[in-house]
Amino acid sequence: MRVLPPAARGYILCAVLAAFACAAPVFARPATTPWTAVAVLAVLYAGCELVKLCPLPGRRVPEGIGSFFPVLLAAVFLLPPAAAALVAMPGGYAGTVVHRPVRVRRVWHAAQQALAAWTAGQVYGLLDGPATLGAGPVGGTGPPAPAGRVADFPYALLPAAAAAVAFCLVLTALDAGVLAAAERRSAASVRRGPPAAALAPHCVHGLAGLMMAVLWRSPYGLPAALLVLLPMYISCWAFAQYHRERAAHRATIRALVQAVDIKDRYTRGHSERVGQASAMIARELGMAEERLEVVRIAGILHDVGKLGVPTRLLRKDGPLTPEERRVIELHPEYGHEIVRGIGFLGEARSAILHHHERIDGSGYPYGLAGAQIPELARVVAVADAFDAMTSTRSYSRARPVPVALAELERCAGAQFDPAMVHALSDAIGRHGWHPVVTSDEDLQVIPAGNSANSANSANAANSANSGNSPNSGDSANSANAGGSADCGLGAAGAPAAAGHRPVPAGEPGPRRGGGGGRG
Repeated sequence: MRVLPPAARGYILCAVLAAFACAAPVFARPATTPWTAVAVLAVLYAGCELVKLCPLPGRRVPEGIGSFFPVLLAAVFLLPPAAAALVAMPGGYAGTVVHRPVRVRRVWHAAQQALAAWTAGQVYGLLDGPATLGAGPVGGTGPPAPAGRVADFPYALLPAAAAAVAFCLVLTALDAGVLAAAERRSAASVRRGPPAAALAPHCVHGLAGLMMAVLWRSPYGLPAALLVLLPMYISCWAFAQYHRERAAHRATIRALVQAVDIKDRYTRGHSERVGQASAMIARELGMAEERLEVVRIAGILHDVGKLGVPTRLLRKDGPLTPEERRVIELHPEYGHEIVRGIGFLGEARSAILHHHERIDGSGYPYGLAGAQIPELARVVAVADAFDAMTSTRSYSRARPVPVALAELERCAGAQFDPAMVHALSDAIGRHGWHPVVTSDEDLQVIPAGNSANSANSANAANSANSGNSPNSGDSANSANAGGSADCGLGAAGAPAAAGHRPVPAGEPGPRRGGGGGRG
């Protein structure tokens, strides 16, 4: 975002004024301010931030190394709150900024960190943290204090931990506020990740800052305190390398998805929406956060095997011959071969291979049934069919979300795992359906609580879409059932018309009008 909205600029201005107000007591009472310690810590903190911008010749600092907070938290433990806020400003302004407007963002970071440091200092003082370091009252004496009093462990950990948590919460709250103002959204909707994910690194930085403060107060003074920085900086470097590897993983996934979207222009955005729906199902089932990410990736990459299918088949508007159908049915195996060597995908590989299996065993490529089908594949199968029905393709119109959910319910137990279908229905009923990536004009956004219409309207829509079930071609295959869709099976459970395997959701059919897609 290159131009910030007026609300965001006003929010940042208020934060800057508040930051200066927090640091003002330093200048109001200069005689009581430990200026030497303030200068040393400010230079150290700014230097740690500048190292990321000015690495050694021939070296490149990994992206994602983030702010180096141990020095700033040491200032919180060693200095009065106003002085700690002042220490934060140069380093906050010197930090890495990727997006424009650069100067506004630098000012924002300086103000944000100053407010967080001041709040953490207040919490630390309220819990009598300075006394646990063996120092006098905050504001009366500044570092380096005379040696002789030993830090009070383990009691020194409690106020330090509380200060680190306060520091993290203020940073998180201010971030949420500015994002809400910039994106015109509620603060709750812009929260990123679980709170524990943000608290853990700040607590580690707080522990390093406490070690630095204790060593500063020891007989060894500042040189001993500086020794803490080297192992901490190495650990931050390693953590940044991990984030850099994660970024490479995401770039790999994006490249594969873009290749599929370019090849099959009619399903552009489908992969991301299937990933979104798969994550909603997984979250409703109570899967762990790590597994939830795996199922989201599986949903995004489920159709990567289309790269091995001739483009003319993917873009064909008319009927497919049995031979063409068999070629397209190879795409799960193609996809598995493509991603087999990508180690970080893990369980997602089996979901890519088996997402067209059916609960009744009539799917492909291996005809697995029931619990033989991997759980993530059952999740992706439902998400894939749902998006295929609710988005417009070259051979079918989008169906209303309530009708698509009703169709999934009808096919539960034969084609889909009922638990996955119910999880998707409950998730959409609770949170609504808000596709993050859209490329079709007819994609629907359903607010929470409106995922299902009345029974009459759903039945009417089903009647209007007779023969237009999630199985492409089942209208033709079910002709002997009076035109009713039957999840790929004819009347009395007979196999589909000769030459056609019962087709899972989203597979090509011999005529246009099916609610699914080609793969």
